[in-house]
Amino acid sequence: MQFVPFDQLALKWGLPSDQHTWSGESKFTDVNYTLEYRAGEGNQSARIVWAPVSCYQPELTAIIIPFRNRFANLSVFLHHMHPLLRHQRRRYTIFLIEQVKPEVFNRAALFNIGFREASKVANYLLPEDDRMIYGCEKEPLHMTAHIDRHNYSTPYKTIFGGGVAMHPIQFKKARGFPNTYYGWGGEDDDMSQRLTLSKQNILRRNSTVARYKDMKHDMEPGNDYNPTSVLKQEENIGEAYGVKLGD
Repeated sequence: MQFVPFDQLALKWGLPSDQHTWSGESKFTDVNYTLEYRAGEGNQSARIVWAPVSCYQPELTAIIIPFRNRFANLSVFLHHMHPLLRHQRRRYTIFLIEQVKPEVFNRAALFNIGFREASKVANYLLPEDDRMIYGCEKEPLHMTAHIDRHNYSTPYKTIFGGGVAMHPIQFKKARGFPNTYYGWGGEDDDMSQRLTLSKQNILRRNSTVARYKDMKHDMEPGNDYNPTSVLKQEENIGEAYGVKLGD
């Protein structure tokens, strides 16, 4: 994997690297330009890197995308997120983690792989408002708490699905996501419980700013719903899987 030179990135995307304005519309034409893959162990990873040149941003934001087959959604997401993140003056890296095998999707395991890849670089919902800052807080942040599909309300108190923001210390303290959830759902509720057991609180921003549109997609054949009974409730959360404190 290689970093994309900022001047080439700005030239390719058609936007100046010191852009200060936000039009709400992207000018991108080729979302595959910066995707450089590394394959191994049934997964492929890629990263997209950008940093502002007109100011110093000490915080590096890693955006981890578990992915398989939804190229149309990925295209819309990247077209939307690049100008938003650049407008916020973020120094960011997008990690695209694609599952090649097995057939049943494991979103949680891809998050853990993405975390490991992001840790080597530094010690598909769309935001409707660019005041929704993409950075970490003192507590784990549930970013997509208010989406149009739920009428911009929070379905239940412990929900932690969709987009979340966590500092590496917070992620390690919760021991990462469980690797045991194959199929649809469950891993986000498990992570919510892990945060509770590790004495961390879930933070949500005001619904005036933290508003998201849900990109429609069909459920993949073979990705059955996970029953809630498989939630791991033991005190030694993540001992056998996920991310260890020493990682």
